[in-house]
Amino acid sequence: ASRANWRTPADIKAAYRNASFTANNRVVFNVKGNDYRLVVAVHYDRGQMYVRFVGAHRQYDTIKAETI
Repeated sequence: ASRANWRTPADIKAAYRNASFTANNRVVFNVKGNDYRLVVAVHYDRGQMYVRFVGAHRQYDTIKAETI
């Protein structure tokens, strides 16, 4: 991801077909067969992404990805 040039959600989806998109430019990635979740905030205009959450799927179920 550090070398990626994602400018749209479609760019991310092309690279990670299981990525999910929520409000507030958040993207949720399944890690290790969906045992873990990674939530990032994407700033497409700047080409930047910020990690907002990393944790087990069970922990993910207790947060709101769009506001974390």
